[in-house]
Amino acid sequence: MADVISPAKLAPNPLFLRDEELRQGIELLFYAYRDFTGEPDAILAKLGLGRAHHRAIYFVGRHAGITVSELLAILKITKQSLSRVLSQLVLEGYIHQRPGKRDRRQRLLELTEKGKELERQLTRTQRERIARAYREAGAEAVAGYRKVLLGLIDETERRKILARLDSAGKGAA
Repeated sequence: MADVISPAKLAPNPLFLRDEELRQGIELLFYAYRDFTGEPDAILAKLGLGRAHHRAIYFVGRHAGITVSELLAILKITKQSLSRVLSQLVLEGYIHQRPGKRDRRQRLLELTEKGKELERQLTRTQRERIARAYREAGAEAVAGYRKVLLGLIDETERRKILARLDSAGKGAA
């Protein structure tokens, strides 16, 4: 049986910027992230992979043909860290690299069939978790949640991220 949360806990608090309310938001974000990543982490651990591999697989799958530079910009990790992750994913057959058409020095990344299957498996549990939470919260709460998430993203990045989400969504349609 699902935990019942009292309506008083869900009602908008006019004092939402108080320290205790902010700390509860931070704490809930930590717990949500723990549970959101828990199932995929277990799948990855069995394969000798980790969260960095998951992020690379997810974004390469979401943006087929992405360049290494674009992936670096999304993940905001060092070239050295990404190189280790990509090398393993290429070696184990999850990602395929090919040279760019205009610039042969560019490396374009795509998931292999093995990579697509792993991405589907990892994302399935997360999609189910998000769908359940969205259903329980309702459309208005989901819109508010998206506003909060966008507000957590650095202002300089928001437009790029929204454009990337829009282009990825059109590819899935």
